Amino acid sequence: MRVDFRSDTVTKPTPEMLEAMFNAEVGDDVFVEDPTINSLEQKAARLFGKEAGLFCPSGTQTNQIAINVHTTPGDEVICDKLSHIHVYEGGGIAANSGVSTTLLDGVKGQLKAKQVAESIKEDNVHFPKSTLVSLENTCNKAGGTIYNRFDLQEIHQLCKAEGLALHLDGARIFNALIEADYTANDIGNWFDSISICLSKGLGAPVGSLLVGSIEFIHEARRVRKRFGGGMRQAGYSAAAGIYALDNHIERLVVDHKNAKNIGRAFSALSCVAEVTEVESNIVMVHFATIEIKEKVLDYLTKHNIHALTLTSTSIRLVTHLDISDEQLEYALDTINKVEL
Repeated sequence: MRVDFRSDTVTKPTPEMLEAMFNAEVGDDVFVEDPTINSLEQKAARLFGKEAGLFCPSGTQTNQIAINVHTTPGDEVICDKLSHIHVYEGGGIAANSGVSTTLLDGVKGQLKAKQVAESIKEDNVHFPKSTLVSLENTCNKAGGTIYNRFDLQEIHQLCKAEGLALHLDGARIFNALIEADYTANDIGNWFDSISICLSKGLGAPVGSLLVGSIEFIHEARRVRKRFGGGMRQAGYSAAAGIYALDNHIERLVVDHKNAKNIGRAFSALSCVAEVTEVESNIVMVHFATIEIKEKVLDYLTKHNIHALTLTSTSIRLVTHLDISDEQLEYALDTINKVEL
C-alpha cells in the first residue's frame, strides 16, 4: 500500500470531477468566451464578496500578478520571512516586478500590525516606497498556521490608514476558513486581492484564482497575458474548480482530523524532538539530528509512506482527499512501530 503525504497537490480528480470536466462547455478564454471559466471566476468572486476574478494556471502566477498590479518598479512589498511569495516563487518579486522585499520575523509565519507599522518606510528618496503588504493564510512553511480574526482586522485597518494595498496568498484559505471564526466574505472585506488555489486541499488537477475589484482584475488580465498565462479552451480545468468549490470545502475537516492523528502518533515516539502544533492539514515533525531524521524518513519510505524533507532535521506530511481510512490506519500503525 502506498500512502503519499508529500503534499495535497498530489490528488487525482474524483470520478465525479472527471465527469464534470468531460461535460464542460468551452470557448476561447483570451477572448473571454469560455463560459465555464467565466462561471468559475464569477463564482469565486461572489464567494469572497469581490467584483471579479481571473483563472490562472497556478498560485505562483496569481500571487506574482497581484504583486505586479499593486506595485511599480522600485517599490517594496512587506511580508513574513516564511512567505511563499518570497521562499518558493523563484525570485519572482524582483524578476517580474522589480520590487524589493522587507522580510519580517513573525510568529509561525504570521505578522502583527505593530510589526507592519514599524516597517513602513517614511517618504524619503533614500528608501523604496512601501506599497503592498502580503499575508499567507494558512502559512505553508510554518505548518499550516491560521491567522486569528483580530490580527487580520488590525492589519487591514493599518493598511487602509496608510494607503497600502493588502494581498492574501490564500493557497489554503479554505483550510483556514474551516477552523476560523471569520468567513470568506470577511476575507474579501479585509483584503484588496486574494489568491485562491484549487489544486491543493480542494483536489482539482490544476488552477488558481485571483479575485478583486473590476479595475484590479482588468489590469491583472493584462499582466497574465504578459506573463504568458493566457489560456484557450481551459474550461475543462475550470469545471474541476467549480466542482471542487461546490463539493470539497466542507470535507477539509477530515483532512484536519487526520493530520492531528498523525501528529499525535509522531509525538509519542522517543526519537521525535517536537511536533509543531497541528492547526490544519500540515504536520511538521522535528528531530534532534540529521541522522535521526534520515533514518525515520528511510523507514517510512521503506514501508511505502512518503513524506517531504522540510529542513535538514524536519519532515512534513500533508493530508488530503486521496488518503482513505484504510491508508490512514496503515500509516498510523507504521508510525507507531518506527524502528531506528
